[in-house]
Amino acid sequence: MSAINFATREIHFRVIYYGPGLCGKTTNLRSIHDRVPADSRGRLIELMTETDRTLFFDFMPVEIGTLRGFRLRSHIYSTPGQFFYRASRELILRSADAVIFVADSQPNRREANLESLEDLRCNLRELGFADGEVPMVLQYNKRDIAGAMSVEELRRELNPEGNQDFEAVASRGRGVFTTFRAAARLAIKGLQR
Repeated sequence: MSAINFATREIHFRVIYYGPGLCGKTTNLRSIHDRVPADSRGRLIELMTETDRTLFFDFMPVEIGTLRGFRLRSHIYSTPGQFFYRASRELILRSADAVIFVADSQPNRREANLESLEDLRCNLRELGFADGEVPMVLQYNKRDIAGAMSVEELRRELNPEGNQDFEAVASRGRGVFTTFRAAARLAIKGLQR
């Protein structure tokens, strides 16, 4: 949930990247970090295992404007996708103002996408959030892979609610900012309420 600092006149909100292991969450964060001017972003912190996967989270505050005289700062996290880090994912989700679900477009990742999305929904319910209370956008990543599932198929399986969704190739930066902006807008809309 957002935090207001009256002393510094800042509102901090959190966007959480969620999805199966190796779907591109960390790649999204790196892409944003590399393209945002240094004076508008914080340090990218990565906690990695020996297998080069995100262990806990990536965190990156990005200043993105103002709201009623307060500077807005987004804190961007990615959750570990591996099944055995469920407790870490739940902890990170506690303070979510918006979620970006990153799906892997490769057909052999269909089950991993579905399991991860169900895990997200279960975690949000266990944290006391009503269905749809935390705004979510979906990103269909790895669209450049030969034989990628069609967007229609991904929507049918992962997005029956009709949330905003975007195609991406995070490794090339394609679709990364579009997805992030949509989630940030939803988070800010929640702050305005």
